[in-house]
Amino acid sequence: MPTKQNRLYAAMRLVPVAAAASMLFLSTAQTAGANPHILVDVSTGRVLDQQEAFRRWYPASLTKLMTTYVTFRALQSGQIKLDTPVVMTKLSAGQPPAKMYFKPGQKLTLDNALKMMLVKSANDLAMAVAETVGGSQQGFVARMNAEAARLGMRDSHFINPNGLPGKGQYTTARDLAILSVALRREFPQYAGYFSLEGFTNGVKQVPNINMLIGRFDGADGMKTGFICASGFNQIASATRNGRTLISVVLGTDSLAARADDSANFLEKGFQNQLSGSETLATLRPGAPLSNEVADVTADICSAKGAHARSETRDPFGRTKVQSPYIHEMDHEPNFIYAGLIGGQDVATAVKGDKDDATANGDKASKGDKIAVSGRAANVPIPIPRPTF
Repeated sequence: MPTKQNRLYAAMRLVPVAAAASMLFLSTAQTAGANPHILVDVSTGRVLDQQEAFRRWYPASLTKLMTTYVTFRALQSGQIKLDTPVVMTKLSAGQPPAKMYFKPGQKLTLDNALKMMLVKSANDLAMAVAETVGGSQQGFVARMNAEAARLGMRDSHFINPNGLPGKGQYTTARDLAILSVALRREFPQYAGYFSLEGFTNGVKQVPNINMLIGRFDGADGMKTGFICASGFNQIASATRNGRTLISVVLGTDSLAARADDSANFLEKGFQNQLSGSETLATLRPGAPLSNEVADVTADICSAKGAHARSETRDPFGRTKVQSPYIHEMDHEPNFIYAGLIGGQDVATAVKGDKDDATANGDKASKGDKIAVSGRAANVPIPIPRPTF
């Protein structure tokens, strides 16, 4: 791997704290706190567990799932095809990191754009896809909000296709579960986009930042997100014996915490330790709702947040996970090809996001490194950047 990339991406090492049954859900108890979460069975829509599921929250890059849903609907209607060219514009190329650093005028297929957007959480490609599908950012955002209303996402509103910070962009754990279930139910043919282990443009390899992919039994999606105001968010899905569960975890204080909580909630659901009579359609808030959107910047992008993250790293800077259900990869990662349309300069297609940590005032993620040793020593995991 090139020296520059080595400075940015470390091989991921999972450092389990405990695997004993008595420690089964230590991570969730310690990190989830009052943070919103929800666990749902995809086939039935039954809510197995939830807390603060109607609390308004910044979605960060979980927004890209709505961008994906609108795009899938356009594919379904025949408006576009997977080989439709996505052309980088000045607006899309100018989006803050995390990004692919493509230049205005460069082209790639919609298929490859979706792969890069979902694996790397590339903000520039989310905008380029939006302009391709909607004709403009404004046109696409109108579609996003129309689809949200149609799906019954009553407490969601979008202002951009990538999740970068801004007033008026909010959602809830319950609404994100509705969206995620719709993606899995309506578009099973596209489910593979959410479980990619990474992609290569023929020059560099870009891994999926979702720590559960390849490391939690049955994991097959879906998306992570981070900005200072939201903390570390994750929508995780897994399938075992034909049963798919989806968990939404919002506002944790580290990469490790969101992975631990996601794994523990999913495992508890598969072990049938959770049950509920409500569905996503019948679930109602237990108290009057506030229109205020939670903002955890003071807890995340601060000395307090940096200290919390330091507690999740070993002396070598590698992430320590507490969930006994997250393990090292037992195979070589599969990096699928995704690049620009032929004849262009692939050397510019993937660039290290060296300065991403300071984008949008984000100082919290600076220096966060993740690595896994042993059999998965060659699996790099990106440093968290806004927004993913």
